This record gives sequence, structure tokens and C-alpha cells, in this order.
Amino acid sequence: MQKLKQDEWKTLSSEYLFRRPWLTVRKDSYELPDGRAIPEYYILEYPDWVNTLAVTKDKKFVFVSQYRPGLKRNDYELCAGVSEKSDKNMEAAARRELLEETGYGGGHWREYMVVSANPSTTNNLTHCFLAEDVELVGKTHLDATEDVRVHLLNLDEVRELLVSGAVKQATHLAPLWKYFAENRLL
Repeated sequence: MQKLKQDEWKTLSSEYLFRRPWLTVRKDSYELPDGRAIPEYYILEYPDWVNTLAVTKDKKFVFVSQYRPGLKRNDYELCAGVSEKSDKNMEAAARRELLEETGYGGGHWREYMVVSANPSTTNNLTHCFLAEDVELVGKTHLDATEDVRVHLLNLDEVRELLVSGAVKQATHLAPLWKYFAENRLL
């Protein structure tokens, strides 16, 4: 496959409009390679995210559910969160999040894929991990603003979530579909 030429837009100006721990908005203006101008383009800045497709020793999938105000609904999701400055790397962040939100840990880990939720308007990446043979090793330690429930789902239940479109978070769907395709589970 041919490697894509990496055109770069020339940044003419950049201004921060809003800065909070969970939302930073930047307004840029650009000149395209052919000379056309884009006077206003908005970027949402976030820290990198992690998520984990965790499978127990007895082949149960560790899911969480929580209310999502954007869609005004509860959904099944993979365990996920943001990397913190104290995390030595992305795997450490994913291990920390899985333990905090579910009480599960241990097992065999590998980075499974790296995806972007929306490369046109967000600047971060999601580092997706596969953790196999995890087990319950402790209690959950939720942040004061978290309301998370843990679910152990079997293969048929996860397949139904995928086929029915019940999982809405795109950065969670990517590793799930990859896992099911690689293992010929559909």
C-alpha cells in the first residue's frame, strides 16, 4: 500500500478559549497547502486515554456500566480512563484504572491497538490493552465523581452487545471487534 503524503497545515494563530481539567478548547486558524485559509478551527485537548479488554481465567469479559450524560443513558463499556502524570507508562495507567474501577488485576497484558476518538477535533489517543487471565485481586477504589458497576459477561453476551450495537463508545468497539475477528468468534 502506498504511504500517504503528510500534508501539514500552516498554523496562523492559536488561542486558548477555555481551560479546565476535563475540557480545554483551542481556536486555531490555518493556511492549507494550496493557500486557502481556515479562519476558525476548534480543537479539544485531552490527556491520552486508556481502555482494557479484560478477560478472566474462566473466560468472562470484565465490563463496566455507568451513566453517560452526553447520551443520557447507561451503557456497557470496557474499563477506561485517563493517563495521569504519576503513571510511568500507558500500561501502568490501564492497570491502575482496571484495578480502581473493577478490582481486577494480574494476568498477561499487551498493548492491543492505539486509536483516536476523533482526529479532526481532538488531540489525544486511546491506548487499548488486552489483559488475559485477570482475576479479582482487590476492592474497587472509585473517584468521588464515579458511579461505576462491574459486570462479568460471557462470550455470547458480549457477542450480542456487539451485534446489537449496544456498545456506543467507539474507542471500546475497536478492540472488541478486533478481538472477535482475530479469534473468529462472530
